[in-house]
Amino acid sequence: MPRLHTTYYDGRSPKAWPVTAELQGQTLVIEGEGQEHRVPLAQVRWPERQRYGARLCYLPGGGLLCHENGPEWDAWAQASGRREPWVVKWMQSWRAAVLAGLACLAFVGATWVWGIPWASQAVVAVVPESVERHLGASALSSIERTMLKPSSLPAAEQEAIRQRFSKAVAAAYPEGKAPAYELHFRSADKAGLGPNAFALPGGHMVLTDELAELLKDQPDAITGVLAHELGHVRHRHGLRMVVQTSLLASLISVVVGDVSSLLATVPAVLTEQAYSREAERESDQESVDILRKAGISPSVMVVFFERIEAWRKKQAGGEGLELPIALSSHPSDEERVNFFKNAK
Repeated sequence: MPRLHTTYYDGRSPKAWPVTAELQGQTLVIEGEGQEHRVPLAQVRWPERQRYGARLCYLPGGGLLCHENGPEWDAWAQASGRREPWVVKWMQSWRAAVLAGLACLAFVGATWVWGIPWASQAVVAVVPESVERHLGASALSSIERTMLKPSSLPAAEQEAIRQRFSKAVAAAYPEGKAPAYELHFRSADKAGLGPNAFALPGGHMVLTDELAELLKDQPDAITGVLAHELGHVRHRHGLRMVVQTSLLASLISVVVGDVSSLLATVPAVLTEQAYSREAERESDQESVDILRKAGISPSVMVVFFERIEAWRKKQAGGEGLELPIALSSHPSDEERVNFFKNAK
């Protein structure tokens, strides 16, 4: 077997020892002035073959071999019968690297499209309601500090909306079967949210003064909007969205590095990310079911969409405008209008 003239460090002093290295069966033999070591190959941490740089071969006890001429080391290792792992061979091949990258992208895509939604449903099913309520309360507190302010809607108007919606919910669900919810009235003028409504995990539902004013003469439409948000509560869409985002962040951290402080972004997730089209259709169906059982025609929601569209154009100077939170990123207004119009 060929011998390699190299340098040995014992791990206890900075002195460099000139030695020869040789493979004898399953043993690495190191010899030189004042040095003689026989190390089982199973205890040797071999350097990976690279195009540039020195080779560092780590030995038990803190010692190491340092060889400045990388190609010379690689040639010696190959001539000595040292087989490098297949992973190293793949790392040195640009074709293999491209193939691995494409496979990684395919895995991430498949996980996002199919794996994460399935996993999120499984996780949501086992999350206690107390945890969900705490998450929603924390998110509401954060949103109130940054995007909302106390409602200026008269107490009598608030109570009338509460009573009308409560009556519709009681008609739609058998006693004790309605989803638990808490309706909050807030003003959104400082954040520019305008007429809006949204649901947070744990049953927290927010209706802005601006939406109440926009539909002041259409109380049934307000009930329909709240019924839609109750659909999000019932199906736990907000929690599912947070779980999906958490799972995606975990997946990204595995692929490209660490993603930190996810919980601190929960309010942003809930206000900026869109529910899936499936979730929105589920909530629209919930609104239709509640309105029907309350003796209200679902077509009252058409007025809501007409006025929201008019408000958008007014704010944007005649052009369309996307609303954040609940009313943005839903299925198209045309699709939803037709759905409510045709729901007899």
